[in-house]
This record gives sequence, structure tokens and C-alpha cells, in this order.
Amino acid sequence: MAIKMALLTPNDLININKQLQEADSTVQRVTGLDIKGICKALYGTSPSSEKVGIVPVTSGNGIIGNFSASLHAITQYFGFESFVTDMPDVSGYYEAVRNGAEIILMADDYTFLAHNLKNGKMANNQPCTGIIYAEIASRYLKADSKDVFVVGLGKVGFPGAAHLVQKGFRVYGYDPDENLFQRAVSNLGVIPFNPEKPKKFSIIFEATPCANTIPESVLSENCVLSTPGIPCAISEELRTKYDVQVVAEPLGIGTVSMLYSVL
Repeated sequence: MAIKMALLTPNDLININKQLQEADSTVQRVTGLDIKGICKALYGTSPSSEKVGIVPVTSGNGIIGNFSASLHAITQYFGFESFVTDMPDVSGYYEAVRNGAEIILMADDYTFLAHNLKNGKMANNQPCTGIIYAEIASRYLKADSKDVFVVGLGKVGFPGAAHLVQKGFRVYGYDPDENLFQRAVSNLGVIPFNPEKPKKFSIIFEATPCANTIPESVLSENCVLSTPGIPCAISEELRTKYDVQVVAEPLGIGTVSMLYSVL
């Protein structure tokens, strides 16, 4: 049985430009680079004049209010020329190609993809999101060690954890799903996190659809929490108490990661 993606709601997509500006500012403060700079360093690519066609999709739970408009705003914010097709689904795909789209963005309940029609490259949002949020976390300028705490080892968290392992970090992991947890331990060498033996981290990467997953015992003063998860993984009380630098934005960072990965 296929596992559905965590679905955004129209409320998650309100004020997308403001959210992107705030995320860009936080990423720059945390890493010294803005989001585009992180993507360029991560993938070794830069956009030129690629035209992005955004195709609404009606299957499954149907079109999420503001989703296509948000993708349009995100692509333009990051310097891509883009348009939303008038028609959805196959008719929309046809329209996008006829109107000169070189990259297609489209999503149903299971997959959100970017497909570059010129070079054939294709990207899935889940691993691209995990990898860029992990990359942001890995570049924290005030990190006090190479230890990283990863919460959530599914379709977003596992690729992010793998990226951190490849970069030479000591990755401590936790997932309530024993199968996902053991897969990360076996395949990646993730170190099991033992809540009975508290350890503080300056770098935390969280990828779950649950609120308040980060316990106080793991927080160090002025640590970074890089999380694409909705709702937010940390309470406002703990965020303030420990002056946590939170990188969290519901759609744009993962989307631009996809786009740079297919250039």
C-alpha cells in the first residue's frame, strides 16, 4: 500500500512571500548563505532562463487551495520564470509543454515532482526536502561538534540522515516506527538515541508531521533546529528559553531544492 504525503492546507500557504523572506533571513544568519546559495553549493547548479510550468492536479483529495499560486510565488521568488496552466491534469501538462515549459512542477497525494524536459532529470520533493534541510543544519556556523540529532527517519528524514552521514557527521536518530528506525541503524549506521541518557545537541534535524517532538533534554543554548515538519516540532516556550534558531517553512525550501537538483 502506498503511503500518502503529509498534505498541506490552504492556511499553511498564506503569506508565502513573507515566510520565504523570514526563512531566507534565518538561513543566512545560521549558515552565512541564503537559500539559493545553499542550493548552488549543494547541487553545483544555477538557473539560467528555464521556464517552469505548474500543473494543478485534481486526483485523490484534489487541488489544495493556494497550492499552485504558492508554487508560482516560490518559483518567482527564487528567480525562475513560471506560469500556472489554466487546465489541470493531462490537459494541463499538454498546455504547459505547448506553452514552452522546460520544467514541469506537479503533485498528487503521493508524489510532488519536478521534471526537466530538456535534460530528462526528475526529482521527488520528499528526498529533496530532507537533503536541503539536512544541508542547512550541517552548515550551522555555531555548531559545537559533529553530532546531529535526527527525529523522524521516513521518506524525508532518511535521505536527510543519509546526507548527514555522508558529510561525516555522527548522526543520532529516533523514530517511533521500529522498522524505520532499524532501517536507518542498519543501512546508515545511525546511532540509536537513548532518552534515558540525555545528550544535548547544537544541531537538530526533524522530519515528522507531529508537534512538539523535540524534548527539552536535547536542547543546547542557541542550537539550530532545521525542520520541514508541519506543525512545528518545538514549543514556543522552549524555542524562547533556549534561543533556538528555527529554520522552518512549509513548501518553498523543498521546492527550490527540487528545481536546482534538475538543472
